[in-house]
Amino acid sequence: MSNQNRANEAGVSRRRFLQLTAGAAASVAASPVVAAAEDAPRTESLSDRPGPDMRRGSQELVVKPILTYELPSRREKTSWRNWGQLHSKEAVAQETARINAELADLSKEADFPTKMLPAAAVAGAGELDGLTDLAQADVALIYAAGGWTELFDALLQKGKPVIFFIRHRSGPYYLWHEIIHPRFLRAHSDQLARTDADYDDVVVDDYGQLRWRLRALYGLKNIRGRRILAIGGPGGWATGDAPDLARQRWNLDIQTVQYPDLEQRLKKAQADTGCVARAQRGTAQLLGQRGIRLETQRDFVVNSFILAEVFRQLLAEADAYAITVNGCMGSIMPIALTAPCLALNLLNDAGYMAYCESDFVVIPAGILLHFIAGKPTFFCNPTYPHDGTITFAHCTAPRRMSGKELEPARIVTHYESDYGAAPKVEFRTGQIITAAMPDFSAKEWVGYRCEIVGHPFLPICRSQLEARIAGDDHRLTQLMRGFHHMLVYGDYRREMGYALKKVGIGLVNLSQA
Repeated sequence: MSNQNRANEAGVSRRRFLQLTAGAAASVAASPVVAAAEDAPRTESLSDRPGPDMRRGSQELVVKPILTYELPSRREKTSWRNWGQLHSKEAVAQETARINAELADLSKEADFPTKMLPAAAVAGAGELDGLTDLAQADVALIYAAGGWTELFDALLQKGKPVIFFIRHRSGPYYLWHEIIHPRFLRAHSDQLARTDADYDDVVVDDYGQLRWRLRALYGLKNIRGRRILAIGGPGGWATGDAPDLARQRWNLDIQTVQYPDLEQRLKKAQADTGCVARAQRGTAQLLGQRGIRLETQRDFVVNSFILAEVFRQLLAEADAYAITVNGCMGSIMPIALTAPCLALNLLNDAGYMAYCESDFVVIPAGILLHFIAGKPTFFCNPTYPHDGTITFAHCTAPRRMSGKELEPARIVTHYESDYGAAPKVEFRTGQIITAAMPDFSAKEWVGYRCEIVGHPFLPICRSQLEARIAGDDHRLTQLMRGFHHMLVYGDYRREMGYALKKVGIGLVNLSQA
C-alpha cells in the first residue's frame, strides 16, 4: 500500500467499521430471502460464466485487404518486367479470390472478433478513391505483389495502420519480398526512413504472424476512447499527471462518480429487499462453488454483491464497461459496509474491467491487455526481485484468469483493514503470465514473461503469487518504474509492444533473448 493512500484513507477506525457492519448485518438478517419474484429486476448473476468471449463492450476489428500489382508490357531487347508472378489480369483475379478465402479462414480461427472486407486489386494510387469501403476499415492489409512506393505512400496518408503481407514460398512470388526493406522502409538509405511504418509491419508468408499483429490492433482499437468510471475521481500513484497522460495517449473517457452519489445509491440498494435477496442468492451460489472457502463474515459477501449491483447500474447508465475506485482502502468501506475487493473481483470475472486505487499510470495496461488477451487482468503490487523470482500481491484479483474456468479462492478480509471480503485466489502453478510495468511518464513500459511457481499466504495483500522471471532479475531491479503492475495469463509481449509503438510508447522486453 502506498504512503499516499495511507494518508488519504486514514480516519475510520476498526471499531467504527465493526459498528457499521453490525448495523448492516442486522438489516440483512431482517430481510426475507425470496425466490425470483416476477416483479424483481432481472439481472444476470455475477457468478455466472459470461460466455466464451470476456470482452464486454468491444468492437470488431475491420480489415481492408488491398492487392497491389502492375501489368507490364513486353519490350524487345530491354528489361520490361520486375520480379514476381502477377503479370496478367487472370493471375490478379485468382490471387484476389485466394486472399478472400485465406482471410475468411483466419477470421474463423481468430480468438478476437474481426470483419474482413472484400479484397480489392489496385494498380495505382489513383484507384484508391474508388475503394468506397476503405473509410470504414481500421487496418489496411496490403498484399504487396507489385506497384510502386507512391501507392504505399497514398495508403499511409489515409491515417490507418498498415500491415504488409508478402509472399515468398507460399507463392505466387511478390516483388516486394525483394525491395520493401531498401526501397520503402529505408528509402535508399542505411537506416529506417519512415515514421508511419517500420520492420514490424511486414509479414512474409505466415498467417500466424499476421494474426498476432491484428490481435494487437484489435486491443488498440478497443482501448482508444474507452469510457471508464472513476469512483471518487481519477488518480495516479504519487503523480497527478497520470489521468491527463491516459487521456492524451489513449483518449480515455474518464468520468467521475462522486462519493455522495455512490452513498445515496448504496443506501437505496441496502434498503431494497429485492436487491438484498439477489445478493443473498449470489452469495449462496458463490459459496456453494467447488474450491471456495469462506473465512470472513458472510454479511461482507452479501454486501459485496450489493456493491457490485450498484456498480453495474452505474456502468449501464454510463454505457461503460470499465470502473475503478479511488479511496478503496477507506473511503468506500463505511458506505459499502465491506471492502470493494470482492465486488471488483465479481465484475472482472463477468467480463468487465474493474480496478482498485484509480491508478491511471497502470490502468491503461489493464484495459489494453484485457482486450488483446480476452481475459481479466490482475492489478497488483510488485516486490523486490531476487533469486530469479518476484512476488506479486493485491486484495483484488480475478478468479477467471484463463478467461474460462474459475480458480479456487479463499474469501478472507482485506488485509490492511482486516475488514470486508476479499478473494485470495489460488493462481495456477506452472501458468505463463505477461507482466506489464508502465512508467509514470507514459513513455516506456517494461514487459516480461513469468511462470507462476507458488501462491503463498504472507502477511500482505491477499491474492498472492510467486513467479519465476524469464530474464535477468538484477536487470529488472534496474528497470523498475511506476508502482503497480498488470498481469495476464499467457504471453502477449509481442502484441503489447506492437500496440504501444502505435501510440508512441516504447517497450523494454526483459524476456527477449
